[in-house]
Amino acid sequence: MGRPQRIAIRHARVFDSAHARLLDGCTVVVEGERIAAVTREPIAVDDAEVVDAEGRALLPGLIDAHVHVVAASHDLAGLALQPASLVGAEASRIMRAMLQRGFTTVRDAGGADFGLREAQARGLYEGPRLFIAGAPISQTGGHSDLRPRGVRGRDLYCACAGLGLAGAIADGADEVRRAVREQLRNGADQIKIMAGGGISSPNDPLEGTQYALGELAAAVEEADAAGVYAMAHAYSARAVTRAVQAGVRSIEHGNLIDAATARVMKRHGAFLVPTLATYAALAAEGARLGWSEAMRAKLAVVADRGIEAIRLARAEGVPVVFGTDLLGHMHAQQSNEFTLRAAAVPPLELLQSATHTAAQLLRQDGRLGQITPGAWADLLLVEGDPARDLGMLARPEQGIALLMQAGRVLRPLAAR
Repeated sequence: MGRPQRIAIRHARVFDSAHARLLDGCTVVVEGERIAAVTREPIAVDDAEVVDAEGRALLPGLIDAHVHVVAASHDLAGLALQPASLVGAEASRIMRAMLQRGFTTVRDAGGADFGLREAQARGLYEGPRLFIAGAPISQTGGHSDLRPRGVRGRDLYCACAGLGLAGAIADGADEVRRAVREQLRNGADQIKIMAGGGISSPNDPLEGTQYALGELAAAVEEADAAGVYAMAHAYSARAVTRAVQAGVRSIEHGNLIDAATARVMKRHGAFLVPTLATYAALAAEGARLGWSEAMRAKLAVVADRGIEAIRLARAEGVPVVFGTDLLGHMHAQQSNEFTLRAAAVPPLELLQSATHTAAQLLRQDGRLGQITPGAWADLLLVEGDPARDLGMLARPEQGIALLMQAGRVLRPLAAR
């Protein structure tokens, strides 16, 4: 068997994501799917294909820690009734576009299954590698209970095709355990729990809490027993505090937290995954898309609080991770998250949130989100200076000069 293909990227400013700094004059050697060497010293690269970065910044592949790759429509109840084959085909298109924006890895926060993860891993679908949650776990009337008022029983879920954002409805600790175990049986990398109200669901107050403490603890215990972790959808300070105290590892959204809640998160070692891009997109398009007045009223409550939640979390030392949570055609606004967070986060720290900090959340230290020997060769060579601003990532078509995933060049560097 021949030696793996070697590629040497020379004269690069390498982003050291662990320390949020740029290192000038580096050479990065890729062998096969992995990074073999990162050095500022002379190194023999005669047997490698040489790429001259000409002083450009070289970044690890980006990680979006809150996506729904099956969310081809904002109509979540209707999406759940679509044929799985059609939803999968739509997901492949969404995944391909994410990869072209520089996101080489994503954490799916509900909907994607092991088949999509395997299709990407086998090269059948071009897209970011997937970490999946399966079906989110929701109480009756919770955030993933998409049944409109007046529908009795769980008939809608019996009719579901198997892909989509409809939740696994479970009430009581025993049902919750069974629902979690079912997601684990189907290959979940993390468990998603609905711990509070949401915007897109019709029947749950935004400030409310969901699940009793014993039910939350049961979900976390089952996840921990299988060597994975729990993530929780929660907005209000009370919902976030309860989830974190139950052992949840990451809080999704968290717009309504206060300083005391941020301190609780820090004490328990929890991460915050804000998703500003989806609020900006829905504020602009919610009425046109037919979102109800009640849903848009809930959106107005959280839309202006997301940036403040990031400030509070940073002030208390809570790790903040990049996420977007977009639906339908609004996936195209994924890179807008960089622009929206710039008001609260310096550029290199923001870049760190989409690389090293996200990899820590995924428990993929040293494998993802870093340019270091042994890591996956997910690399972006970008125009401009990331230490000044991340405009090149907000405009990835022009800003990303070279794109590589697992050592495979997807966008070659054009001559200047």
